[in-house]
Amino acid sequence: MRYCINCCIHLLPNDLHRQCFRCCGPDHNNQKCPVCRGENKIPLYTDSKQMKWLAVLEVRTDHCESWNGFFCLRKGKLCSLMFGLIIMTLVMVSYILTGAKHGLLLIPSPFHYGAFASNPSLMDNESLSDMKDYYQPSKMNISYVKDYPSIKLIIDSITSKIEFITRQRPDLEELRKQEPHMFSVIPNKFLPNSKNPCWYEEFRGNTTADPYATNSYALYSKRFRIIFDYLRKVFWNHLYHYKDKHYRLRCLPHFYIIGQPKCGTTDLYDRLRLHPDVRFSAIKEPHWWTRKRFGIIRLRDGFHDRYPVEDYLDLFDLAAHQIQSVLQSEAGKERGKRSNIIIGEASASTMWDNNAWIFFYDNSTEGEPPFLIQDFIHAFQPNAKLIIMLRDPVERLYSDYLYFASANKSAEDFHEKVAESLQLFEGCVLDFSLRACVYNNTLNNAMPVRLQVGLYVVYLLDWLTVFNKDQILVLRLEDHASNMRYTMHMVFQFLDLGPLSEKQEALITKSPASNTRRPEDRSLGPMLPTTKAILRDFYRPFNTKLAQVLFDDAFLWKRT
Repeated sequence: MRYCINCCIHLLPNDLHRQCFRCCGPDHNNQKCPVCRGENKIPLYTDSKQMKWLAVLEVRTDHCESWNGFFCLRKGKLCSLMFGLIIMTLVMVSYILTGAKHGLLLIPSPFHYGAFASNPSLMDNESLSDMKDYYQPSKMNISYVKDYPSIKLIIDSITSKIEFITRQRPDLEELRKQEPHMFSVIPNKFLPNSKNPCWYEEFRGNTTADPYATNSYALYSKRFRIIFDYLRKVFWNHLYHYKDKHYRLRCLPHFYIIGQPKCGTTDLYDRLRLHPDVRFSAIKEPHWWTRKRFGIIRLRDGFHDRYPVEDYLDLFDLAAHQIQSVLQSEAGKERGKRSNIIIGEASASTMWDNNAWIFFYDNSTEGEPPFLIQDFIHAFQPNAKLIIMLRDPVERLYSDYLYFASANKSAEDFHEKVAESLQLFEGCVLDFSLRACVYNNTLNNAMPVRLQVGLYVVYLLDWLTVFNKDQILVLRLEDHASNMRYTMHMVFQFLDLGPLSEKQEALITKSPASNTRRPEDRSLGPMLPTTKAILRDFYRPFNTKLAQVLFDDAFLWKRT
């Protein structure tokens, strides 16, 4: 290869100077041009090795046309230069926006939610000492401390819009129109000799038919198939034969553990199921009333086929078989023995999750759901008993975040998500009622953290519009963690369960806590003090109302 020092351009062997701007200008004269005549032209010959340019002493006789060399750069070099400038600009813009992010979150919401669309125990059984851990702020937390005054304005705006208005209860005929099939399956009277609500239903299938062939719980979940395989084997042994017909015993739960998530419902469930007179559904959390009957497995995945009420009733067949064994025993027939076995169901979404209503029921003028879960449960079971386990809503929200967040979990990230969720919630309550916002599927899916689940009193008041206060037992996780024996005795008394032996009671009350916080989540430590202060302010008016409704100041959660 040959290089022209005058031009600093790579030339082909037989194309010397043809690409050189200086040698190919419009006024160029080959005879007069010192370059073309060979004067001061120093061709260099290189082998295949890389040339060391720093070792070359460049000799130039003409500097007056140095600007012309710019036009000899390759197009690739120009493209690289432009690309580098674009990348640098994007990096700078990203940096500026990131630095201003916290400020942007703190300004009042630039938008409000418009019209509504038409169309996740002692899961966290931290000891009370864990809840009181002192957090030492680091330098990076200084900016979050500055957030408080601005976010406080948002909270004050929300508080000014809080009104606890009693909802209108729909009548029975309206409910029948919405769910005619459900009312055709579940009777309005149950067997008198069973403490649990049960009835006999004629089975019209033949002896070779699979009674669970179309059950949606078995079809959509592999882990439930083992349960249904067992039910298939024993099904025919539990049919009741009367006048050439086959009957199966059907049952609904006697009591429901309805909430809340991350408040100890799993631990309560695990202890209650150890009582000899208590049975539960084959699946701990069927979520039928709130999700499955609408065809929701995960709302983000869209809708599947709706689970019929028969699929839900199948989950209680194991317990129904045991109740039937008592009723059909010789002693039971002769003495009219009453079965004291009761069935429970523990879906932690039952109390609060009414997100599906907007897709199936006509919207009301105020944007509030015309029907709630409790309306239908009460229509079939006016004597049902309900158990609610609550905890400090501030700690519940952080536990909920740690459990459901998939990546980049940190106290700082939680703080940002809280700020964003508060801004979204404010945007809703400025235009709609509190109830409309709490049950707003669009808003609830948009908020990065589930603020609404901690608004306990809003949900409780709606349940109290259909159920009597003595049918609802409200417990605190903090009390359950500090004195488990006392809270379990309260539950046993509430459910009218028989006495236990010392051994049975020890087994129930002294077993290890269920579903505690994962080690990797514990290592993240508690939330930032500023975040805790913000959430305390947000939940305070709701906790105050809850304490008034329950006549118990412990629900103010002042000491946690």
